[in-house]
Amino acid sequence: MKKNRAKILAYPYMVWMIIFIVIPLFLVLFYSLTKGNIHDPSSLSFSLESYARVFDRNYLTSIVKSFKLAFISTLLCFFLGYPVALIIATIKAKYKNILLMFFLVPIWMNFLLRTYAWMSILSPNGFLNRLLSFLGLPALSIMPGQTAVLLGMIYNFLPFMVLPIYTVLSKIDKSVLEAASDLGANKIGTFFKVILPLSVPGIVSGITMVFMPAVSTFVISRLLGGGKESLIGNLIEEQFSLYRDWHFGSALSIILMIVILISMAVMSRFESDNDNGGAPIW
Repeated sequence: MKKNRAKILAYPYMVWMIIFIVIPLFLVLFYSLTKGNIHDPSSLSFSLESYARVFDRNYLTSIVKSFKLAFISTLLCFFLGYPVALIIATIKAKYKNILLMFFLVPIWMNFLLRTYAWMSILSPNGFLNRLLSFLGLPALSIMPGQTAVLLGMIYNFLPFMVLPIYTVLSKIDKSVLEAASDLGANKIGTFFKVILPLSVPGIVSGITMVFMPAVSTFVISRLLGGGKESLIGNLIEEQFSLYRDWHFGSALSIILMIVILISMAVMSRFESDNDNGGAPIW
């Protein structure tokens, strides 16, 4: 009886999944494997032409640049976010909520507004260059360019690295740390042999949550890159909204989705290997 009730309760979710996930994905795959007028189904025919276009030098350059910037931003978010998460997890309780609020408030703001704020800071006549001019220092040419795009990615996605790591670190039993200390481990040894291995699930979650939106973003690259830094997200958005080439846009979307799924599978495998054989050694 309970099993039947659970199945009945799952039906609305299954219907929702089919309508809003399975069917759209099927349509994207269908358009990527065809050519012709999408408004005239009789003109559609099977073709791999859209996938062949991906190997054009200009498109490959944008794709490689997308993954390069996503990798760099994810790496920087990790090196910046891990110490912050560790500090928040170990700080006194009365300060912990305040620090967490500093990371949560930007998330509550609109993503577009946060990016526009960086435009006002990094633009040639923005706050940063005005401050440098006031101090008698030379202006910086950051925006438009990859540096501005990278800064925008780090700012927007850093909380998604900090929060998962903080959640895992805050759940580490203090008795484990005390045991490491009793066995002769100093603070550095405790960190590398106990804290870091136990925080791997949070690191994997943070990397996944940062890398996926970073590699597919198009708003940050459009606004902070000034249209000069075209990433795969920009290519997909342009094919659907500007050129109306749903076939090529769908092919790019499928390729991006496959690469992201492979990345997630690798990270999940890494997490599983750590869980199976990653017992800390003191």
